[in-house]
Amino acid sequence: MWIAGWFCVAFVAVVSASSEDPELGSARVVFQTNYGDIEFGFFPSVAPKTVDHIFKLVRLGCYNTNHFFRVDKGFVAQVADVVGGRSAPMNEEQRKEAEKTVIGEFSDVKHVRGILSMGRYSDPNSASSSFSILLGDAPHLDGQYAIFGKVTKGDDTLTKFEQLPTRREGIFVMPTERITILSSYYYDTEIVTCEEERSVLRRKLAASAVEVERQRMKCFP
Repeated sequence: MWIAGWFCVAFVAVVSASSEDPELGSARVVFQTNYGDIEFGFFPSVAPKTVDHIFKLVRLGCYNTNHFFRVDKGFVAQVADVVGGRSAPMNEEQRKEAEKTVIGEFSDVKHVRGILSMGRYSDPNSASSSFSILLGDAPHLDGQYAIFGKVTKGDDTLTKFEQLPTRREGIFVMPTERITILSSYYYDTEIVTCEEERSVLRRKLAASAVEVERQRMKCFP
């Protein structure tokens, strides 16, 4: 019943009318699957409520043990709704957030490979936790599903997904092997950048200290 209820629902998004992507926020999320890692970032200026909701689900660990129930080569790889897709039980806080829906934040961003697009039912405001990663261009989805981010690393993992054997179940093309999200984590690129800058500064200061001591020993033996 749950799967059959999803049609074009598998996506929610729209991409930029311009040739350039919207600006990515600094947060990055990594899904570690049994076929490799996928890293993605968010478009907070395009779909702020969707981004807040999905990122909170990530921080709560809701996508851990979930899976990609749909892989349609050249079209989409779709993450299952976390309420029914996880193999591990959910705690009360996770379930409370997972059962929320978000309004349809439709934009002019285009559905192209690597874009993240929310799943939903016929109600445009029924998106919850399922979303698709585009595996190819899908202009017929533009303006009808809420795009909220894009893949930043892991296209090779998506290619592995596309090479897996599949079966058709109604309108869905589904992998015959479970693609599990074993775990997930997130980080902030700006913080990482600051840490890298501090690390460089520490190395420069250490090198300067060595040089000062060398000069002191030379001039004031």
